[in-house]
Amino acid sequence: MADESAAVGPGAPSSGGARSALDPELLARIAGLHLRARAVVEGLLSGLHKSPHQGQSVEFAEHKEYTPGDEIRHIDWKAYGKFDRYYIKRFEHETNLRAYLVVDASASMGYGSGPMSKLEVATTAAAALALLLVRQQDQVGLCLLQGGRVELLPPHSSPAHAKAIVERLSAARPDGPTNLGAAARLLAEKAGRRALVLLFSDLFESSPEPGEQPGLRELLQLRALSIQLSVFQILDAHELDFPFEDPTLFLGMEDDRRLEANPLELRDGYLAEMSTFLAHTRTLCRERDCDHELLRTDEPLDRGLVRFLARRGRRGAGLP
Repeated sequence: MADESAAVGPGAPSSGGARSALDPELLARIAGLHLRARAVVEGLLSGLHKSPHQGQSVEFAEHKEYTPGDEIRHIDWKAYGKFDRYYIKRFEHETNLRAYLVVDASASMGYGSGPMSKLEVATTAAAALALLLVRQQDQVGLCLLQGGRVELLPPHSSPAHAKAIVERLSAARPDGPTNLGAAARLLAEKAGRRALVLLFSDLFESSPEPGEQPGLRELLQLRALSIQLSVFQILDAHELDFPFEDPTLFLGMEDDRRLEANPLELRDGYLAEMSTFLAHTRTLCRERDCDHELLRTDEPLDRGLVRFLARRGRRGAGLP
């Protein structure tokens, strides 16, 4: 009898074709979070360079596309010569931002059916974006949720601070319940207007009513304070596809629940519940004008991050 600890849901299988350099199996072989994060950054820069929206990607994070009413004298003619499109050079006070990486290190994030657990994907993605933000001279801070507590590293823009964030992420271990509400209340006090919050979590919460997601709702209320919010929902392939066939003992990772069952009898209901959960999450984010990106643990990590950055670029938001 298999001994599993499963979560939930349907999802599209990962794309076929040539193996990405950031395939989870290859990425997991890189020793040390800092080296792994640097590999992801290189993949992001390469992916954005090849993007049809490359004029709005990392290379031009300090530009925005020209719109009627902009000062013509601020047009960057070198950018026009390269991309045959008009871009306006932004001033430093318009481009530098203050970002907070909110990383969920609750017990459920320790689940992993492949070479990388959800927490390893979360810390790698967060560390890569920390390096990318500091590369642009933006300020970045860390809000780590672990053991039911919230640990805050205030934002700074120095390479030494980025290294400190990566080291703290490297030491994170899955522990305790999810506490998104505590992070929301701390950020409401500390973040300030126009800050950017990047959340990395599976969004599994204990709630009296299924589907309520009270912690996520609290975080989304930060939008009322003019705080930008982007959600990276990280789910394991087994949670999404529920491939179990043999009689299995399912264990709760943040409580003491146990369920021994025939997965074939549960599969349809489980997948329906996961589909509803994902749809509800996307709806909540859309209603608050918040980015939502699903990161599968069996998908090359740069793929989801490039999708997110390209989407921000098309809206003229630059990086991230």
